Amino acid sequence: MENENKEENNIEDKVETKTRVKKRPYMKQIFGGFLGGLIACLIIFTLVVTEVVSIPSSFQQAKDIGNSAFANEQVTDETFFSDDVPSNLAEVSEAVVGIINMQQRDVWTPNEEAGSGSGIIYKKDGDSAYVVTNKHVIQDAQNIDVVLENDERIAAEIVGADPLTDLAVLKIDGSSVNKVAQFGDSEQLTVGETVVAIGNPLGMDFAGSVTKGIISGLDRSVPLQKNNEQWMTEVIQTDAAINPGNSGGALVNQQGEVIGINTMKIANEAIEGIGLAIPMAEALPIIEQLEQNGTVERPYIGISTVNMNEVPSQYKQFIQTDENTDEGVVVAQVEEGSPASKAGLQQFDVITTIDKEPMQDPLDIRKYIYNNKNINETIQITFQREGKEQSVTLTLNKQSN
Repeated sequence: MENENKEENNIEDKVETKTRVKKRPYMKQIFGGFLGGLIACLIIFTLVVTEVVSIPSSFQQAKDIGNSAFANEQVTDETFFSDDVPSNLAEVSEAVVGIINMQQRDVWTPNEEAGSGSGIIYKKDGDSAYVVTNKHVIQDAQNIDVVLENDERIAAEIVGADPLTDLAVLKIDGSSVNKVAQFGDSEQLTVGETVVAIGNPLGMDFAGSVTKGIISGLDRSVPLQKNNEQWMTEVIQTDAAINPGNSGGALVNQQGEVIGINTMKIANEAIEGIGLAIPMAEALPIIEQLEQNGTVERPYIGISTVNMNEVPSQYKQFIQTDENTDEGVVVAQVEEGSPASKAGLQQFDVITTIDKEPMQDPLDIRKYIYNNKNINETIQITFQREGKEQSVTLTLNKQSN
């Protein structure tokens, strides 16, 4: 037994000895490799410091480019926050309010919300404040509520509305109004300029939404239909997101001034990012007239007209022009007692010029008179009757919308 134990002990000693013998060289290799790498690093560092060798230029350029790109990104971010967005954005936003259109659906139920939009508080006068919005936002309303930034609802009174330009002015109690928007000069806008749209898309749940874009186009003409009469309105085009509920809200420049009233978007599966706003240069005279008179007074002639190619076939025999006339506007009806009636214009006369300006369709007549003439001013109308050219001078009366 003792011999067996001695042999087992000798075996264990041999195993331990072999194990220790195997471990020692392995540890030495690790330690030796580490020490060698450290010495190599120290040698390279010394050579670089003493400029015996230099860092490859490609590595240095990559480092410089990385730092430059980061620096540029930082500048861009600073520019975005300091320049592109108005510094007084919070104040302007407070002047943009919600407009709630309240209607009674039947005689058995009280008024309830039928729609909503946006508006802009632009003036305080004594105890009252004035809000401009779109006419279509308050269409057919029995009552109108204005919702301030703090969610306070105030009953509004309609001061006046103009269907032709789709603008309306409301009056509210101004005791809770703290901020008033400032109007800017829309005629100084340039394509590519940054603008911000503020309003309440899809209702008051998204009240005070702010979207950013640029001026995409100026002097755009968009057709509108008022009763049976077509009209072209001049608008600003922007790619700032404008959605249902934004109507009547503010389009703001980088100075925090309202330069447009958001009015519509062109919606089509093939179209993206075409929002439209009424320029302040066009809106301001209308706002002032609505505030003062409750209506917009425009000069008018007192005729209904159609294009030559729209005359029904059974009436074309009554339209006679000379061989040199192939364009003009046909008088379909003359209002009794109107300036046109007093000047002697008749049904089937073909108007060719007003003040020597060519007239090719009914819209040309309205645009020329509304944009260039005032009430009580005179115009010269040249027309064809029974194949002969004639001219009359008439004095424009006022027409209220």
